[in-house]
Amino acid sequence: MNKPDTLFYDGNCPLCMREVRLLTRIADEGLLLTDLHDVAENPDEPSSLERLKNLHLRTGDGEWLTGVDATIRAWSHTRWGFLFKVLRWPAAGPVADSAYRYWARKRYQRLYGCGECTVPKQSANSK
Repeated sequence: MNKPDTLFYDGNCPLCMREVRLLTRIADEGLLLTDLHDVAENPDEPSSLERLKNLHLRTGDGEWLTGVDATIRAWSHTRWGFLFKVLRWPAAGPVADSAYRYWARKRYQRLYGCGECTVPKQSANSK
């Protein structure tokens, strides 16, 4: 049996959570959804800060996909996945990548304050 893909999402992001709730309902068993705030740092993987700045998905065979490619792969686990493949067509790909980078930067700045901040730490009282 193949290992599932794992999508790492920001559980503090309302828009991200809307998509995660939808994927939870409609995705097949080949997609695991993991809040990146619940994952310990691993030096062999992208940092939590990098995962906050861009969507990350680890495929079942260990490959890391980011941004639009992560989105396309996650949605491939639903019956609607074919619609997302359009984002890799020659005319659409560069536009999709540019729009995603802009949105991801703005989302991060809005939620975490700036482009150079570190991952917010939980206080001892919040655990």
